[in-house]
Amino acid sequence: MICPLAAGHWNKVIAGKMFLSEFTARSHLRNINAKLGAQGRTEVVVNARARDLLD
Repeated sequence: MICPLAAGHWNKVIAGKMFLSEFTARSHLRNINAKLGAQGRTEVVVNARARDLLD
């Protein structure tokens, strides 16, 4: 299964696929950005792929 973030889905779609509220999904994405030192979604996906964290 492709990661919803890597597939370019919006927060609302990501939240629905993960059975979370949109606010919770947005908070998790913000925390991921901070932990990876990323400036946005694209950079998160690039970093995750480089670290072999995505299928």
